[in-house]
Amino acid sequence: MLTSSIKKDEIKRDWFIVDADNKTLGRLASEIAQVIRGKKKPNFTPNLDMGDFVVVINAEKVVVTGSKEEQKKYFSHSGFPGGEKEVSLSSLRQKHPERIIYNAVKGMLPHNRLGRKLIKHLKVYTGTEHPHVSQQPKQFNI
Repeated sequence: MLTSSIKKDEIKRDWFIVDADNKTLGRLASEIAQVIRGKKKPNFTPNLDMGDFVVVINAEKVVVTGSKEEQKKYFSHSGFPGGEKEVSLSSLRQKHPERIIYNAVKGMLPHNRLGRKLIKHLKVYTGTEHPHVSQQPKQFNI
């Protein structure tokens, strides 16, 4: 028995819309990462970009458990000496709430060029409005 390999022209991509209102951050990001990666498809191939597009709305209403709202920190470094920056989850929620979900999903994707390509399939918006109505996204319940 031979293992069949899927070709690029055989990949079918769908669009899904996810409402993040009152959803736990980690559980939501895990499900989104699986859809973007294509793991829920029967012909999953780990080295191909065969996932679907995901549009997340109401990103500012995502919930975290425990005391993560004050204790969770996001680190970045400019590359220069003393170029560390540290931002808490509560201040990130006030300024850029879409980056909370973006960073969580990005951390669950592969850390290579495939992961950098896959993260472009994620579209995160605050509020209920989004510009992807013409793609006719299907509702994805988590």
